[in-house]
Amino acid sequence: MPHRTAVRAATSADVPDLVGLCLEARAEAGTGSALCTDDGTRLRGQLTTALGLPGAFLLVAQHGDQTDGLLLGRTVGPTLFADHVAVDLEALYVRAAARRRGVGHALLVALVAVADAAGATEVVAAPLPGARGVQRFLARAGFQAAASYRVVTVAALRRRLAVDQPRTVRPVSGAITRLVALRRQILATGELPAVQDDGVEEPAATTRQVSRAVQTRRPAESSTVIS
Repeated sequence: MPHRTAVRAATSADVPDLVGLCLEARAEAGTGSALCTDDGTRLRGQLTTALGLPGAFLLVAQHGDQTDGLLLGRTVGPTLFADHVAVDLEALYVRAAARRRGVGHALLVALVAVADAAGATEVVAAPLPGARGVQRFLARAGFQAAASYRVVTVAALRRRLAVDQPRTVRPVSGAITRLVALRRQILATGELPAVQDDGVEEPAATTRQVSRAVQTRRPAESSTVIS
């Protein structure tokens, strides 16, 4: 029986695999130097720094025991120029050998869950020029061109993903669904409860940062580590 893709929030134990994925993406891209550094030590530091930013979250997709994909994003808003919350999709990558298995789809499904938890209404992506594979993938998922960005409403993305659901995708992990439950509890009680990760190491800033974004709604600048 084939393994199904599972998506969960990243932990510090995933960092070595994530560094490897970033380096694979760099080698594959025609604009590698614009993607990320080729120094693994510096890249590790950049990933951990990115996760310390307000609203940041990092998702990993696994097919069996293999880490096959990552998605780096941030919840942003409200800001001085917009009164709504959006999710900034900063990096999305699936290793070449794992494509056409629903890995990218599964990452976007988990992204919708995070967007719901943060109360976001839109997802904004800025793939690098020349990243044709990512551009095509986002277009198929319903992202529309907006200058150099691609934008889709969370509702439209949810509908598209439901139509295109692959059979190999496992429902999103408990760590992701807890984000949705956490938001509902915040809206009902007005309080920010403590979050545990079932006895394992707390996901790297995902629940903390998304919860803090929901509670404080502080503006945050956008940055790109990889795409």
